[in-house]
Amino acid sequence: MPMVKLPLTIEHALLGFVRQGAAHGYDIYQRLLASEELGLVWSLKQSQVYALLAKLEEEGYLASDTAAQGSRPPRKLLRLTEAGQTALERWIGTPVQHGRDFRLEFLAKLYFACDVGRPTAAHLIAAQRAACQGWLAELRSQLTQLATDNSYDWLVLHFRIGQLEATLVWLASCDAWLERAVVRNERLEI
Repeated sequence: MPMVKLPLTIEHALLGFVRQGAAHGYDIYQRLLASEELGLVWSLKQSQVYALLAKLEEEGYLASDTAAQGSRPPRKLLRLTEAGQTALERWIGTPVQHGRDFRLEFLAKLYFACDVGRPTAAHLIAAQRAACQGWLAELRSQLTQLATDNSYDWLVLHFRIGQLEATLVWLASCDAWLERAVVRNERLEI
């Protein structure tokens, strides 16, 4: 059976950092450690960051140039390719496909959507809300089809419905936050 290439997930966030300006792998790693940025969401080892960046370069999403540093070894300066920009834009504009992806993937998408601008962030939030409402309708339909409320299935469905309802409340707070967010130099202050 041929190997199926899965779509990028966490790697897109690394593309987002490079979109902000050409960067060295170590600089990106340091930004991930910063508590005021995605360090609140993700915890990656430096070796993981370098491996993911190498993968992105192999895939054609990043290109690099080497920069001399005097007597020290040259550093690799990464920049986003057109394919990388397209992949990043598609990723940012697409809602997550599973509730379990909210904590890592959606928060990263929202971070970089805000970096692009208020309309992009608003679009992402609206698209995610619509996806969640669809999931919620499906779960409620499944719940009504259950013969009894004494089953384990009933408990699981109620749990998932509760999670989605809470997520929808949180997405509404994202809208409110977005309305209050300050725009400086055509970028949202995050």
